[in-house]
Amino acid sequence: MYKNILKPFLFQMAPEKAHHLTVALLKLVLSIPVINQIFRSAYRLEDSTLNRELMGLQFKNPVGLAAGFDKDGKYFRPMTALGFGFIEVGTVTPKGQAGNPQPRLFRLPQDEALINRMGFNNEGVEALVSRLQAGKPKGVIIGGNIGKNKLTPNEEATSDYTKCFEALFPYVDYFVVNVSSPNTPNLRDLQEKEPLTALLSTLQKLNQAKDNPKPILLKIAPDLTDGQLDDIVDIVGDTGIQGLIATNTTISRANLHTTDQELEKIGAGGLSGQPVKGRATEVIRYLRKKLPAEAVIIGVGGIQSAADALEKIEAGADLVQIYTGLIYEGPSLIKQINQQLIQQAQVQPA
Repeated sequence: MYKNILKPFLFQMAPEKAHHLTVALLKLVLSIPVINQIFRSAYRLEDSTLNRELMGLQFKNPVGLAAGFDKDGKYFRPMTALGFGFIEVGTVTPKGQAGNPQPRLFRLPQDEALINRMGFNNEGVEALVSRLQAGKPKGVIIGGNIGKNKLTPNEEATSDYTKCFEALFPYVDYFVVNVSSPNTPNLRDLQEKEPLTALLSTLQKLNQAKDNPKPILLKIAPDLTDGQLDDIVDIVGDTGIQGLIATNTTISRANLHTTDQELEKIGAGGLSGQPVKGRATEVIRYLRKKLPAEAVIIGVGGIQSAADALEKIEAGADLVQIYTGLIYEGPSLIKQINQQLIQQAQVQPA
């Protein structure tokens, strides 16, 4: 139904408008209990082979919704009906900000990709907290993806991250530190070893002072060199964070079917979807060889089929996340991945 009816209709609209319409309608429809139950029956899979225990958390299944889809925590409840095992809200900043001027989200249909330069548009951490305070759906892990405000200089970035961390701590199950978005000026400079070690060490100090410390992960860019990835491995060991999300969007425009003229018209932004799949998997495979076994890797980037998800897991990812794949393939993608994982578990020798 999605690919044959809804997708052609939505793809006639501007991407950001289509997103807001889709999630608003989904929220409205799923507020009706009988329809909510129909969706759950159609999309959710319950099977013990899908369960994952990682970072002290119990995941019903390893397929998650990546950050960026629900920046302000407005839709995580209805999205659980689609079968996700975990949902990441954000990226959120201390103060609300409008983000970059529109248009700032673009489809590349020939490449099954998106380019975005949203710029951490969100209502601020207190607005997110107010929605999370109402409670989360039973059995679904909620992650909090945190960033800094655009106007905060990098020298003061740690203050922004700690504000978000403290505000969200009672309401999320894990944290993701986002220093890898290409759409906030100079943000990626924080991926350098010295400032990143200082930032994560500060957050870990706050975290370990709590009665119940929460897992902290770092989201990294696919554009890092092997040397920079080696630095990331060192940082994971030095700071004691629980793992990494690999990867965010790329600034590369290599090997696209979309014309150079169209790309020039679109302009700057992070590329997601099919074109980033290979590089994201390469990063996962490289990191898995270098990191200790207990370090968690969440694989994201170009997952648009069950085979794509399995590729990430076989490369070393413990969990996977989708976003662009949801736009191009629809919500059935979640169930397809979980079905394939169940089938794989059934054929593997005991």
